[in-house]
Amino acid sequence: MESINDFVSNYDHYKAKALSGRYIKNDTILPLLKALPNAFKFEISGHSEQNRPIYSVKIGTGKTKILIWSQMHGNESTCTKALFDVFNVLTTAPFDTILQECSLFILPILNPDGAEAYTRQNANQVDLNRDAVDLSQAESKVLRTVFDTFKPDYGFNMHDQRTLFNVVENNMPATVSFLSPAQDQALTLTPNRLRAMSIIHQMNTLLQNYILGQVGRFDDAFNINCVGDYFQTQGTSTILFEAGHYQNDYSREKSRKFIALATLQALWCISTNSVNENDHENYLQIPENNTLFFDVLIKNALISNDNKESVNDIGISYEEILKNGEVLFVPKIRFIGDLSSYFGHKIINADKKLVKNLNGPRVEVNAECYDIFIGDVKFSLFLNNNLV
Repeated sequence: MESINDFVSNYDHYKAKALSGRYIKNDTILPLLKALPNAFKFEISGHSEQNRPIYSVKIGTGKTKILIWSQMHGNESTCTKALFDVFNVLTTAPFDTILQECSLFILPILNPDGAEAYTRQNANQVDLNRDAVDLSQAESKVLRTVFDTFKPDYGFNMHDQRTLFNVVENNMPATVSFLSPAQDQALTLTPNRLRAMSIIHQMNTLLQNYILGQVGRFDDAFNINCVGDYFQTQGTSTILFEAGHYQNDYSREKSRKFIALATLQALWCISTNSVNENDHENYLQIPENNTLFFDVLIKNALISNDNKESVNDIGISYEEILKNGEVLFVPKIRFIGDLSSYFGHKIINADKKLVKNLNGPRVEVNAECYDIFIGDVKFSLFLNNNLV
């Protein structure tokens, strides 16, 4: 579709530049919500456990209803950024066709307490995506009330996935992943699941033009406590979106573009009634995710601890920590051993030279390692401008 190509070519024009980085919270999006064009209706749909407002946006007059929620996990902000990119194009031709055929109800940050603290869970340390039935938390009740009142035909459940995910049997990161959740233990291919599969297939087909081999599919094991699975049982065609890693893009500024692109494609498919329930075989051809990536992989490292030497591989992953309003990426050793079947977003071959950790006396699991010596050469693992 030419308009999709135009969006990609002119993405910097449509991008909500006021949103950047990983730390996105209520105060970050409020000015943008207030500045939305008159076609959008901005309101408060409820409040969190710590009484923060849960903002919502409504737009469109069509009969097909689509509910979209992001940052159910407070530290998963990429899709929130992408949604505001989508807002900037929705009222332009030909995407305004979506608004004639569909009514959208969007919760940009469902978990504002978790967003503020940069945590996956809410203020009570509850994973809201495991609270679909119990409804023990204020945020879960807000989402359920919106769901029951709005009665959506489709649901977009938007998340981030960690940098450890790869596309199975592939050394490519899972930059975007999808799932049409199950709605029973038998994983029955019900009509609403098939519709979700069709949309995912069409999103994947488009994304392959831009991130070839970097789209994955999550396992569809059934869990009624997961919101997507529960909504699927209620007859709503639900799609899980997961924003992942792309070529040293630790701020997820590139990933957001692909999520925005996929979201527009999904909305376009629904608004033009181009959903084919026979697409499920194509959906099942999307490879599943695996977890074989480290952020830094040091191969063939000579390690000397307690006067004992060994040659092993070292797997290092970044732990995200909020400090003074900034997300820091702390490199930690996660595994030492044979990692021949694993991949690294950055790979260093130590060539059996001695590896020393300048941040501590030992090279051991869970040790922080901002700087290392390999032989006589110093390597910094600090993230600088989101690059290793």
